[in-house]
Amino acid sequence: MAGRGSQAGAATPDLRRDKRLVSVEYPGLVQDVGKMLLTLGGEEGVSRIYADPSRRLELYFRPRDPYCHPLCANRFPTSSMLLKVKKRTRRKRAEAGGCEEEVKFEVEVLGIVSSVYKFQGMSDFQYLAMHSGPDGSQTSMYDKVLMLRPGKEEFFMNDLPLEGYHNPTLSSENLIGLSRARRPHNAIFVNFEDEEIPTKPLAAAQQTWKRVCSNAVDHKAEDELRKLFEHRPVWSRNAVKANISVHPDKLKFLLPYLAYYMLTGPWRSLWVRFGYDPRKHAEAKIYQVLDFRIRCGMKYGYAPNDMPVKAKRSTYNYSLPITVKKPVSHPVQDLKQGLSTSGTPSTRKPAFSKYKLKDSIYIFREGSLPPYRQMFYQLCDLNVECLQKIIHRNDGMEVDCTERDGWCLPKTSDDLRDTMSLMIKQIIRSKRPALFTSTSNADEGKDQLAFESGEEEEEEEEEEEFKPSDGSENEMETEILDYV
Repeated sequence: MAGRGSQAGAATPDLRRDKRLVSVEYPGLVQDVGKMLLTLGGEEGVSRIYADPSRRLELYFRPRDPYCHPLCANRFPTSSMLLKVKKRTRRKRAEAGGCEEEVKFEVEVLGIVSSVYKFQGMSDFQYLAMHSGPDGSQTSMYDKVLMLRPGKEEFFMNDLPLEGYHNPTLSSENLIGLSRARRPHNAIFVNFEDEEIPTKPLAAAQQTWKRVCSNAVDHKAEDELRKLFEHRPVWSRNAVKANISVHPDKLKFLLPYLAYYMLTGPWRSLWVRFGYDPRKHAEAKIYQVLDFRIRCGMKYGYAPNDMPVKAKRSTYNYSLPITVKKPVSHPVQDLKQGLSTSGTPSTRKPAFSKYKLKDSIYIFREGSLPPYRQMFYQLCDLNVECLQKIIHRNDGMEVDCTERDGWCLPKTSDDLRDTMSLMIKQIIRSKRPALFTSTSNADEGKDQLAFESGEEEEEEEEEEEFKPSDGSENEMETEILDYV
């Protein structure tokens, strides 16, 4: 890199490690930096995308076009430098009449590039709202497509803004959402305020089960489920799956054949044996449901990401074009063959046990964490002595069955949740002691003393108002979608 008769001088730049930069490989020739940043959302938009590693950088070639599809760039780690190089040329006349050049380079390191955004995909082919004239000219139609402001305010004030327009007649059949066509499982649903309860299944449910019950395994599952309901009149579907082995699709037909489904009240989301009304039997309080969710947050000493219990559903499982889809590290397995404890494919499980779930899916035990952050337990499945004492505080003194507390004392569910949360917090402390500082230890000791003495903190969150018949808007109640 030298002129005639000279050599370039060596450059030793100073490395500035304190200045971190981000590189964007822009797919175009940049002539105006301001317009280029506008296509990326401006400096604020780029900073917002950089703050979230799961987001992609979006480039809009027509930033003022609301219908423009973005071109997305993936983020990659890198270890490179941004250099500023100056070339200085000094010409000298030689004695022989020639010209000599002395070239020097000045190199300055502006910073270290730790991340780079690369546009590796193709942009979408998109039709534009343009009108082609006879002479080949193109005219934009966005002023006709986009309504930037209403032409007449009366347009929005009338019930029927268009002349001659009439609302279509709505039918209650085959509508998207809650009014969709009922699925042919023929389950009977009962609300807490309903006076009567069914004593036998629908004729269609009997015919359907007789039709799908085609082998000895199905007959065995039917007999086992009958014995379960004779021993205990109220069951959750997860509890049934943990006690008998039946194909999930067959269970959808078998349950409506032997029980009805409670929609609201203390037995919501549970299956009840035909002819049994838990609202008339005080001993049925042990079958009530408890919606329990593991408490997390800085108030409780640990964040959601620090919990050893994973969420069953997460927003990160849904990928959008502007987000990075992370690879799943779960091993691929054949659901029919199963996996052994060593992780290698094992022999096929016998038919009587391959569909069974672990009993931890419905039983709460002391010293063990729930499998999910949100669980639905029946009170009889809380296998802890102190919890059972809370449940049976009013044995023999039950008077009324309420929709919120059933046959239990008021706020029994709250006391159970507080006790279970304290137990789980102690388990998490033993598994991950680094999450809790000495300050949190002292605070937790105060919380435990206050709980044991029956005192309530003044800073405790206000109790939400109970809305009758709303049920619980949660995962387990989506079971109803199998039948409606």
